[in-house]
Amino acid sequence: MGSKLFKHTHPYKPFLLEEATKLIVGTLPPPRFTTGELKPQDVDFCYGSCNGQLWPILDRIFDLGLKYETTQEAVEQRKQFLREHKIGVCDIVESAEREKIDASDLGMQNVVLRDLVGHLKKYPNIKTLLFTGGNSKNGPEYFFRRQLKEYGLKLKVVSNEVPRIHHLELPFTSNGAQKTKTVKTVSLTAPSGAANRAVGSLQAYKNLKSENPDFNTVDFRVMQYSEFF
Repeated sequence: MGSKLFKHTHPYKPFLLEEATKLIVGTLPPPRFTTGELKPQDVDFCYGSCNGQLWPILDRIFDLGLKYETTQEAVEQRKQFLREHKIGVCDIVESAEREKIDASDLGMQNVVLRDLVGHLKKYPNIKTLLFTGGNSKNGPEYFFRRQLKEYGLKLKVVSNEVPRIHHLELPFTSNGAQKTKTVKTVSLTAPSGAANRAVGSLQAYKNLKSENPDFNTVDFRVMQYSEFF
């Protein structure tokens, strides 16, 4: 008998698709967000894990004064920021199964994807996708490429430097007319502790670190993200 798999379901619906001009695209929050067993410093919202760095990074870029606690106020602060900047959130994974209950992308099996391409066709304002990670297996860009294949579409490289940038020419219908829009995708360095080793090996990071020994992997992401947010 095989052990029973944990069904890891995304606890949050896509946020702000209608108004958004940019979408943050990740995979799944840690399993405790699905089971509702949050830690005191977790925020019950997208990227709310106390181990995640996305909100601390945005907090530093925009000086948001965010609270890091399981309260409605902390959730509202984040929603308010996203609304003001017309940034939506649509993680690409709807659900997955896991043998080991952890947050690793590689551990996901029987992955069910959200129709991100369909959302891009439906909401013409969305022009930029911000992937929280690169094209490694089971990362958001990896799944998006897989989805594009089913639509017969492909990403075109604009820049191969980290963060890698691609363009997608996306056909869609508006008021019965066929149109095309260019969607830019940016594969940001993942805002997780697990990606710190990858950051440490980047030449750009090493150069900055040698100029300033106090410079760290979060500083590096703050620099990188501020250009795209």
